[in-house]
Amino acid sequence: MQRLFFLFLFISSFAQAQIVPQGFLVGKVKLAIGDAYQGGKIAYIFASGDPGYVSGQTHGLIATVADVSSGAQWGCYGSTVSGADGEAIGTGNQNTIEINMAGCSSGSAASLCANLVQGGYSDWYLPSLEELRIMRLNKSAIGGFAAADYWSSSEYNASNAYYVGFQFTGYDGRYKYSTYRVRAVRSF
Repeated sequence: MQRLFFLFLFISSFAQAQIVPQGFLVGKVKLAIGDAYQGGKIAYIFASGDPGYVSGQTHGLIATVADVSSGAQWGCYGSTVSGADGEAIGTGNQNTIEINMAGCSSGSAASLCANLVQGGYSDWYLPSLEELRIMRLNKSAIGGFAAADYWSSSEYNASNAYYVGFQFTGYDGRYKYSTYRVRAVRSF
């Protein structure tokens, strides 16, 4: 009789839970910044007002657990990449697509992210300026960042793109041929 009771509890608990990729039970597990999830670590959880926010659902950004490169160029020095100027949360993926469509070298920061397969996921991209600034704010929880400069996918002008300094709180436009560290993100 006791076994039947436990079987009933298991089945009723399972029927009430929603299963998502990687076996997490939504409503049973609270996700937090820094948690291992879907091929990386949660870097940010969308809040009301953020693009991609859906009331009652958990969505956000996942960062790779380590840098994709310790020194890559942004690429396309001297050329403006149409559509790669998004700076806000939610624009990094489109920026990355535009940079790669412009043919900005196979070893560019955006190309390295777009071609990355990690943790069974292949939808990584170079974060926008604001996405990267949020990662800097949460760098202790995410872990693995160097005290160095990281490329964003946000273009400043034909010669420069935005970087974010993880050793201090600065960001600015720098020459696209400069080599900076690269950390990829994906949305969930």
